[in-house]
Amino acid sequence: MSNEILYVLLPDFASHEMVYLMEAISSDEQQLKSNPQYINKIIAPAMEPVTAIGGFRVLADYSFEDMPDDYAALVLIGGYGWLSPAADMVTPIVRKALDKGITVGAICNGASFLAKHGFLNCVKHTGNGLDQLKLWGGENYINPEGYIHQQAVSDGGIVTANGSGVLEFTKELLLLLENDTPEHIEMYYQFNKQGFCALFPK
Repeated sequence: MSNEILYVLLPDFASHEMVYLMEAISSDEQQLKSNPQYINKIIAPAMEPVTAIGGFRVLADYSFEDMPDDYAALVLIGGYGWLSPAADMVTPIVRKALDKGITVGAICNGASFLAKHGFLNCVKHTGNGLDQLKLWGGENYINPEGYIHQQAVSDGGIVTANGSGVLEFTKELLLLLENDTPEHIEMYYQFNKQGFCALFPK
């Protein structure tokens, strides 16, 4: 299986939701890794720039049509694009990934998208509140008892998070992917969660 982690970006994506994960994949506390275990790649509806909520644009490595069949993880980055017709193109991609046992992460509206298509019906999960999951999921969401009201949840190879759970989302995916030792992953999480001054007082 390829060591690529594929980040799904739709128009008006929430760029901050992928920054910590991408940096942890590519670097450690010293510098960029010379031989990272995983490689970050962007997939989008087409091979053209995708614009973030903040306005900057990102070029995709793959379109939905030419993306690889084998990869290490699929990460659905939140944003307003999950309300657009382009989101429907992601449904078969997620289904295929889950059928192959590939790790899937979804944050913010990405998690609501999973609920909409029934992908959360057999796992514990979270998202932008149970009400939103029910609203988006409709009749396809039949697992409200599996909802856990916390920042991020990992279960059955699926990691979900609410829009403010970026660091927890990152931590759970890094642990699931065994990107580093649990101790180093926890250190990375605490450093970014608490901040330098809290961890290293004068």
